[in-house]
Order: sequence, then C-alpha cells, then structure tokens
Amino acid sequence: MKNHIVGKLICVIQLICSLTLFGILWMSGMIPDTYLAVIGIVLLVLFAVSFAPQFFKSKASAIGMALSIMVSAVTIFSAFWMLKADNVMSKVGGAVYKTDHMIVAVKKNDAAAELKDAENYRFGRQTTADQDNTDLMIQKINHIVGKEINVSDYPTVRELGQALLNGEIEAAVYNGAFDSLLEEVLEDYGSQVKVLYQYGIDTRLQTENEPEQGGAELENQDTFSLYISGVDASGPIAVTSRSDVNIIATVNTKTKQILLTTTPRDYYVPIPDVSKGQRDKLTHAGIYGVDASMAALESVYGIDLRYYVKVNFTSLVKIVDIIGGIDVNSEYEFSSGGYSFHKGINHLDGDAALAFSRERYSFAAGDNQRGKNQEAVLTGIIKKAMSPAILKNAGRLLAQVGDSFETNMTSKEMAQLIQMQLDDGAQWNIVSVNAIGEGGKEACFSSGSKLYYVMWPDNVSVEAIKYKMQQVFNGEIIAE
Repeated sequence: MKNHIVGKLICVIQLICSLTLFGILWMSGMIPDTYLAVIGIVLLVLFAVSFAPQFFKSKASAIGMALSIMVSAVTIFSAFWMLKADNVMSKVGGAVYKTDHMIVAVKKNDAAAELKDAENYRFGRQTTADQDNTDLMIQKINHIVGKEINVSDYPTVRELGQALLNGEIEAAVYNGAFDSLLEEVLEDYGSQVKVLYQYGIDTRLQTENEPEQGGAELENQDTFSLYISGVDASGPIAVTSRSDVNIIATVNTKTKQILLTTTPRDYYVPIPDVSKGQRDKLTHAGIYGVDASMAALESVYGIDLRYYVKVNFTSLVKIVDIIGGIDVNSEYEFSSGGYSFHKGINHLDGDAALAFSRERYSFAAGDNQRGKNQEAVLTGIIKKAMSPAILKNAGRLLAQVGDSFETNMTSKEMAQLIQMQLDDGAQWNIVSVNAIGEGGKEACFSSGSKLYYVMWPDNVSVEAIKYKMQQVFNGEIIAE
C-alpha cells in the first residue's frame, strides 16, 4: 500500500512538471497550436500510463513509477532550456542602446598609472564627430581629477593620434571604436599607446521605424528588411566598432523569399546625420553605431531598414558548430587559414566557415568575391537553421548562442518567426546579389585629408539591386 502512495505522489509530481512545461511552451509563442495539441496529448497519455498502474498490486506499478520519474526528468530538463532560451531572446532582442567605450590614451611608456596622475597633462580631443560623447567624457575626467583639465582641439582623429605620438599632447580622449581607424592611418599606433582610463556611455540608437514595445509587428507584416552587421572585434557585442560585413536581407514571409545583398566595406558613401554630406567608407559608419550603418545603406538603396542583427566573427564559429556545420557552395578552388576549399559544395565547421568568409587575396575580384563568399556562408546558416530538426531544438540553440549576437527584433517577433517556420516547414528561395563599384583613392570623413582606397558605387549595380528588392516586396519570384 505504501508503495502505491509513493507511486501516486511521484505521478502527481510528473503531472505538475508536465503542466509547467506545457505552460512554458504556450507562453513562449514559438510553438504552433498543432504542435502544442500533440505535446499536450502525449503528456496526458504518459501521465495516464504512469498513474493507472498505481491502483493495482503488480510489477506494473514499479514500471509506472520508473516511467513517471523519467518523464518528470525530461520535462524539467526541457522546461529549463525553454526558460533559458526565453531569457536569451529577451536579453539579445529589442536592443535600442549602443555602448561607446570612451578612452583616455597615453604613450606606452607614460608613468601615469591612473587618471588622477594625469591631472596636469595636456589633453586632446577631435572635433569632427562624436562630439556629445567626447564632451561627456571630458566632464567625467574633470570630476575624477577634481579640476578642469587643459584640452586642445584637433579637426580629425588622425591628427589627434598624431599629436599624441609627436608629444604635442600627453593624453588623447576619443571613442575606443576609433582605434581600428587609427591603426589604419597611423603605422603601429596600437603598439605605441596604452589606455589609461575607460568609461562606457550607453546611447539610445536613432533607428527609424523602431519596433514598438510588445513587438506584434510581424503578425501583420509579410515583408521586411534586416541589416546584418559583421564586426571583427572582441568584447561585448553592443560596443560600437567598424562593420566589415554589411548584408541586407530582404524578406517576404508569404512567398518564402530572401534576397541577400552584400555591399563592399569600402563603398564610398555619405553617412547621414554624421558626415555632413562628405563621403566615407561604409565600414567606418559602424564606428558611429549600427544605426549609422543602417542610415548609410538606406540612403544607398532607398529602403527602410526596420531590423538589424549584429554578430562578430567569433559568433560565426560558435553558431556554425552548434548547428552541426553547414554546406556552402564555392565558386572557386582556393586555400585559406589552413583549409582547402574545392569548387562546388563544401561542408564546413565553424573554423572553416570563418576562413572561407575572410579570404579575399585569392581572388581577382578581391573584396567583391569575399562578399559573395560571406553570402554563401550566411545562406548555408539560414538553410540549416530553417530545417525542422534544428527549429525543434531552437530553445537549446538560442540559449547557447545568446552572447554571440544582438538584435532590435523583440523576443516576441523572434518567437513568431520560429512558430511560422515550424508551422509550415516551407523551403525558402534564397538569392544573393553583390553591389559592385570602381576603386580609387579619396579622402574620407573619418580620417581627414589623407587619401585611402575606396570603392565608388556603380549606379547600374545599385539600381539593379533596388529593382530586385522591390520584386521581393511585390511578391514576385526572383532569380540569380
């Protein structure tokens, strides 16, 4: 009799665990109603099979208890991963802030160990861009040292960095995102300086068409454009940095079409609300935030970019490995990073996908071909991620890659996309296009008067891409 009481209690625990899991699945918004119905029926059947034998004196009661314990363990484990995935989507989704790491840089051999040691230094700042953050940083420094510091102004960050190296000033104040630019314009800059002080400033992203709180937009939206920004930087993903990969995904969820458009990092374009009409490399737009990159691309293609996803190169390795590798079509046979790629389909793990994405010197088309390869990798990731087997484990996968990307798409909107794909399991038509241009040497807004390699946009190429984007929005079938 005592065994039956214990068995019934174990089954009650099973029922509680099952109801908890079902409630979490329902609340997540990721699971279609048909899937929920099947899961609910299965959980009820398992409860009945475990609970019924507890009323009989037989070995079946022990088997029922064992089954009940096993089901409880599985439901607890599943609930844990679903809660973790929901937490990750809430964490990475709905991003509306960027983080600017403002720094005080001094010469490598400078004796100062902390900011107070530099209270009598000559500080310098650049006045071309990012003035609000620079002013906030100066105020912070004044507060810490307890006095108003001596500050000299320089027109560009290049001139600021050169003044530090030349000894005209003893400390330079600027956005840490400019470090990559300083490495470009001043030889061995990074090895000659050190960061004396760093301060993070969170700024609200100035993106147009920002999703409303609550994020029910996708329910009534068949088409949208998504900006994918790939950065080659370590540290938190929200920190501003150059964007070396710039891909626009034009999506029609009704016709199941995705147009991936790659724009070269050296595209010579204005940065709205930043460069005052002067042109700069597209990659430099990322220094001013993901919203600046989006604005630059919107002006090129005449579109509204509602959403963005920001990833770094280390994210790529993790994502590809977690989904079990990807199949990528290579237009050429080449080697890179210790890997050899043959013409045609290659199955790649994360490290191989990274090497495939980064190579450009093996191709006559250089950066244009690298853009095509990056699109091929992204296509492989999308196709694998859209497969039913992967989507059924979406909760666990999201939990593992949560620190690898950020997006302004809300957790509810992400859940709607997962639910939609699980519901219909449709195959997507993914087409890739690349903007092209003509190389030249020009001055860039972010780097001053010195001439650097840029790519002038080819208007015919841009117009052709704009036409294809419109085809996707109109629901027309597009082809390579």
